[in-house]
Order: sequence, then C-alpha cells, then structure tokens
Amino acid sequence: MSIHARLSGSVRLPGGRELITGDVYESRGAGTRRALLFHGTDLEVHELEDLFAGERAPAAVFPMPWPGWDRGGASVSPDGTLAVFSGQRAVRAVGADGTALWEYRHPCWGPVLGHAHTGDEQQVCYGSEHGSVRVSDDGRFVWAHVLAPGEEQPEECWSVLDARDGRELARLPLDDSAAAGSRHLSHPDGVHMGLCIGMGQDGILLYWARWDGERPTVWDLNESLDRILVDVHPAHEGFLTVEHYGHDLSLHALDGEVLAEQSEPTWDHAAGFVDADTVIATTGVVYDKGPRHWLLDARTLEIRGSVTYSHGPVPGLVRPLGDGSWLTYEEKSETLNRWTVR
Repeated sequence: MSIHARLSGSVRLPGGRELITGDVYESRGAGTRRALLFHGTDLEVHELEDLFAGERAPAAVFPMPWPGWDRGGASVSPDGTLAVFSGQRAVRAVGADGTALWEYRHPCWGPVLGHAHTGDEQQVCYGSEHGSVRVSDDGRFVWAHVLAPGEEQPEECWSVLDARDGRELARLPLDDSAAAGSRHLSHPDGVHMGLCIGMGQDGILLYWARWDGERPTVWDLNESLDRILVDVHPAHEGFLTVEHYGHDLSLHALDGEVLAEQSEPTWDHAAGFVDADTVIATTGVVYDKGPRHWLLDARTLEIRGSVTYSHGPVPGLVRPLGDGSWLTYEEKSETLNRWTVR
C-alpha cells in the first residue's frame, strides 16, 4: 500500500543534511525543536518553526571553544542562553556573548595512552573517539559522557553536572564501554535521559537514567540488547531501537522490555515517531538498494505502507518531529523539506 506525503514547507539550509543524519537536532518535549548547525567556528541555533516561517537568521550564535575539534557535539539550554560543548579534554559552557562560563576537565579521549599535552588550553590530539553532552529539559543539569582517571588508564563514566557552575553532582561508571562515540536523547517527560554509546564493530551500549534530586537511578539495558537508540515516544510510552546490523526495529518499555518488533525488511539506522500513533523508518540507504520510507503503527510496528512523494522518490534518511511531520534533505539544492501525510 502506498501512502501519499504532502509537502508542508521548504527552506534552503546549507549544511542541513546534518539535521537528518547527524546529532544536531534537539527536541525538548512538545515545545522547542532546534537545529544546532556548526558553521565555521560558530554553533548556529535555528528554531525550526521560525526557519520554516521564513526567518533565516539563527536565533543564537555561540563561538566554538576549541578550533579544530569537530566531534562530540553540543547542547543548548531551554532558554537558549547557554551552550555546552563536549570536547576532547573538557566539557565547557559558553554564554551567548562567547564568554566561557565554566569548564569541567577530564582525561583526553585520544587513544594513545600517556601522550603529552602542552599548556592549559585545549589541544586537538590524534583520534576520533569522543563523548557527548545534553542539557536537561529544565536547564538545571548537564549529562556528560566523559572520561575519569583510572588506575592504569582513563575510564569512561556518565557524569551529572550542575549547569550553573559545572560542579559534578554524580558519576556513574561505564565499565563495559570502549566508545568510538555517543549521543544523548532526552525523554519527553523531562526527567529521564538516554545514552547510546557506539563501539564500532564491538557493538552498542544503551542506558536510561533519571535524577531524583539527590542521585541518579540508572537502567543498564545491555544484557540482552545490542541496539541503537533512535527515538522516544512523544507521549512517554516507550522508545525505539534498531538492531546493530538492521535486523529488526523494536519498541521498548523504559525498562527495556520489548513491546513490539518488525523484522522485515532490513532497517537503516534512522527511525522515529511522526506522532503518537505513527512511526516512520527507512530502508535501502545503508544496507539495501533502492531507498524507501515506510509508515508503521506506533504500538504494534505493523507496516501501514510505503511513502510516495509528489515529485518522485526522495532519497536518504528522514527526521521525524513527533508533531505529525518529518524532514528530508535534498543535497543538490541544499533544501530542507517538511512533510505530512495527506
């Protein structure tokens, strides 16, 4: 069955491909949806609704603290006045005027043990390994995947920092991790935080946590999972994962219990909730020939049909927004498109 999509908006956005394929999209519940795009030595923050309404200027611009470091990503506070960057040797908070507000130092992500650093400033060392950060939806905390000193070599941990001054409030050891990189995903309830750690061919680690006011509670979901965290339900009913090699798409309760799964066909590493009732997922971009977009039931993951577009096939991955729409990107025209079901 074919399901027809309607184009509801378009905007030219150089670099917008990262909004679809990377970790630069930041949603905060049913409210703010942002594109955090790196442009030269700056982080540009675009409010998606304003962007599609014709506002091309970014809502905020933050200077990147470490020239030459292009990994680890950033997160912006709910009020847009603070950006937190994940560096190779530190997490740093920057104000809208470029002022460094605080810095949380940690051992270097560079894979060569015992390599030297000169001076106190951030040095960009060999290696692409990195952590990630996320400001909580209430703006009070920063969740950071970082390194901590160990007996023989640095050890990975998940730290909770005070967003006001960078003070560490809690540290959770991640004993099984050997990260190539990671990403955070904030739950729409504003309380829970997800962390997905990629370890290359060694697999995926997945955690959920919540802060109860004094200490974090963590769910380690790695005993039976080797899965990529891709999205969380807009009405707090569960989260979606894709098996490491695309063998199946699954819906889980927060404790990891599988509520539904779909094993045909082989899925790409991108999927999510168009709205509370509908999932969109792609095939053919990573593993198979002939990219296609599919709509599925959000509770059973039964396939409703493949998506057809008015001007022909739309290649590449999608970015669902949870409000009944999703995004695609046209490389040649550098155009970001927004779609809904007719």
